[in-house]
Amino acid sequence: MFEYPVLMIFPVAMAFAGAMDFFTMTIPNRVSVLLIAAFAVAAVVAGMPLAAVGNHVMAGVLLLVIGIVMFSRGWLGGGDAKLLAAAALWIGFDNLFIYLLQVTMLGGLLATTLMGFRGFTLPVRFTAEEWVNRLHKADGGIPYGIAIAGAALWVYPSTHWFLALST
Repeated sequence: MFEYPVLMIFPVAMAFAGAMDFFTMTIPNRVSVLLIAAFAVAAVVAGMPLAAVGNHVMAGVLLLVIGIVMFSRGWLGGGDAKLLAAAALWIGFDNLFIYLLQVTMLGGLLATTLMGFRGFTLPVRFTAEEWVNRLHKADGGIPYGIAIAGAALWVYPSTHWFLALST
């Protein structure tokens, strides 16, 4: 009975994070905190063995360290680094490579799309929209949370414990 609401926390939180980054260029800390807390509940509900929980925690910690390094070099926002780690916690090492590959591909597509968008003059009707102007600024950042969330949603159905909850 509790499986389906628990199962939905991850995709809803990731979609919310991606949308927030798109519209505000920020990812609230509460999203990453929610994902971490919900993982603990989901692991219990799914009956995930302790060794598998450790696998997932190590994947999250590894991506947090990598995200911190990327943040310190200005390659990634702080919210992006935290979201990447929280998503890796849910995904685990079994699916981590394909997840990172998807993040990279979607991130490249996003960056390319934004560069093209920034090369055009905004139609007048969009100039009043703050979020559109933020995305259009030539020196603006890239809302990488979209790629992080999209990749997580892509990989999520392939995770072992997702399959355990959905059967």
